Amino acid sequence: MKTRAAVLFEVNKPLQVVELDLAPPKAGEARVKMRAAGVCQSDWHVMNGDWPTALPVVPGHEAAGIVEEVAPDVTSVKPGDHVVFSFRPHCGRCRYCTAGRTVLCIGRLNSPPSALFDGTLRLSQGATGVNQMARIGTFSEQVVVPAEMLVPIRKDMPWPQAALVGCCVATGVGAVTRHAKIEAGSTVLVIGCGGVGLNAIQGAMLSGARKIIACDLLDNKLAMARTFGATDTVNSTKEDAVKRIKELTGGLGVDYAFDAVSIDKTQALAFDSLAPAGHAVTVGVPAATMRAAYSPLNMVFTEKTISGTFYGSVRPNVDFPVLVDHYMNRRLNIDGLISRTYKLDEINEGFRAMMGGEVARGVVVFD
Repeated sequence: MKTRAAVLFEVNKPLQVVELDLAPPKAGEARVKMRAAGVCQSDWHVMNGDWPTALPVVPGHEAAGIVEEVAPDVTSVKPGDHVVFSFRPHCGRCRYCTAGRTVLCIGRLNSPPSALFDGTLRLSQGATGVNQMARIGTFSEQVVVPAEMLVPIRKDMPWPQAALVGCCVATGVGAVTRHAKIEAGSTVLVIGCGGVGLNAIQGAMLSGARKIIACDLLDNKLAMARTFGATDTVNSTKEDAVKRIKELTGGLGVDYAFDAVSIDKTQALAFDSLAPAGHAVTVGVPAATMRAAYSPLNMVFTEKTISGTFYGSVRPNVDFPVLVDHYMNRRLNIDGLISRTYKLDEINEGFRAMMGGEVARGVVVFD
């Protein structure tokens, strides 16, 4: 069959919306009609070459859709199911899956990260195969993907909001509730108030944090952070951020710092803003060449902890339906994340607005 998709043919060039051929599902796979896909900075890392990827490739990894076809051996989803995509495999058998740490699954290491598990491609343009980012490549009207990377959800969940559960909501909320497991009454710093950072703020609020300090470079993002639960804001272009954070916490610093930006300056800010025995968490994915500087002496004498979380350390099959329920029960604000929606043909405008700091999240909505 045919599908229209946004394809990256060359790094640092705009995506091109073209018609591709789509092969049917093979064993363990399903075909999904896309309904909504978020515009995320992780896609931008692929597009600008920060994360080298086989080309051509369809980016996109934060999405929701309707299952239309499954291979005969697939039992985890069925036609008609509404699903959120997980951008991590879940083999169910490796040491990490059996321990409940499914985002660290190592059961699929023998297959390329932009092809299906058998190493082949389902998308093509003439004789040229087209890769799929994270094996799903969701900037396409139709996709064939591993069925284990699809999580069924309730059918009354709106599509744009469902799409965001698959990345920024899960990553931000999970970093706080699944990875750090903060205690009620904690003081929390969140650096970077994009989609992931705003959800870390929500995770802190759900966990009963006493004080939630949001830090960013843009006043419009800090204003948005307050609507998501931040009790205080710091613009690091206008004041000494560490000094102000210490003032807001009685001179000690915060119990937890979540860095949703993850560049050298924000990594140092997260560490330096901690109280003794504080915990700094790297949430955003840094560039491969980035290096951070800490004071090991300070770490020893104040017993600070630094850790990283991938995908918020969530268990997609368990956590996605719970996050959907939280939204439907008005415990999570996902509506406020969606600043703009786009048609597939407008996708490059979505990335321009994202990189300009104009939006919390843009979403491509499919007809």
